[in-house]
Amino acid sequence: MDWLRSSLSMSSRNSKTPNTQTQSNSKLQHQQQEESVYGITEELINHVKSFTVDTFKNFPLKDEDEGSYWEETQSSSTKVRKDLSDWQERHAILVLSRVKEISQLRYALCPRHLKENQFWKIYFKLTRSHVLEYELRHIKQEKLKRMAMEDEKSSVNNSYEVEMAEAKDISFVEPLPPSE
Repeated sequence: MDWLRSSLSMSSRNSKTPNTQTQSNSKLQHQQQEESVYGITEELINHVKSFTVDTFKNFPLKDEDEGSYWEETQSSSTKVRKDLSDWQERHAILVLSRVKEISQLRYALCPRHLKENQFWKIYFKLTRSHVLEYELRHIKQEKLKRMAMEDEKSSVNNSYEVEMAEAKDISFVEPLPPSE
């Protein structure tokens, strides 16, 4: 989970630079917009603040759940660890920077009582009712972007095919017999 540490340290370094009032307002608006995209709502924050060490320690984790973290990569037959989606990673960074209680819980639990991936698996199960709609919206938007890119790529390829076909037709026109 080095991505988490480096992202948090970068965001804290960025927050220490002096800002003008305009930059500060713009940054705040961007942060609020990002938080709304990633489901960081007051309702979620209040829910997360209710978590205790025992909430995580007593959460039933099945051994077979651990296997669901593994995904086959398409490029090779080796297995690669994929704990969180990109959306979940960004959500985790935002919630850790916004809700000090979850940050303190994570510090108290990891790695003494839970592995980092177990902590986040429990967190996302506990917050599922609060964040699921935001994650699904993100997945749909990503799918639409991919489809639009594929359509654009397809239309570009089709125009090349038409040009090639026209060029091919021209080159195969039989020459007229010589006129006498």
